[in-house]
Amino acid sequence: MAAFWTDRAALAALALVLASGLATPLAAEPMEEKQEAVLQALDKVTARVRTIEAPVGGTVDFGALAVTIRACRKAPPIEAPEAAAFLEIDEIRPGEQSQRIFDGWMFASSPALSALEHPVYDVWVLDCR
Repeated sequence: MAAFWTDRAALAALALVLASGLATPLAAEPMEEKQEAVLQALDKVTARVRTIEAPVGGTVDFGALAVTIRACRKAPPIEAPEAAAFLEIDEIRPGEQSQRIFDGWMFASSPALSALEHPVYDVWVLDCR
């Protein structure tokens, strides 16, 4: 008889359970939608750091970047601390059309998981309020 982890049927069943979300704890609460995102931005050339507070749906400028906050969610107090924001970041160059350089979720607890990769600017999520 094959060991459990080498049995293909058992592995397929485990993958199905994990993918369906049935393996999540029953006590997990959905993240709460918030109205404001708190971001931090760094200009690597000038070493300027700025804390940015922006409403969901709003756009703020930082240097040549336009940062639009599409959603901001925070875990309830009974869960592990986590804040995540869905950001759209465009680079605006004079005389050129703006270019989207980031589009996705950023997580406060893991900034490197989904990071803006830019030679001059860094932007990361601090909190949602």
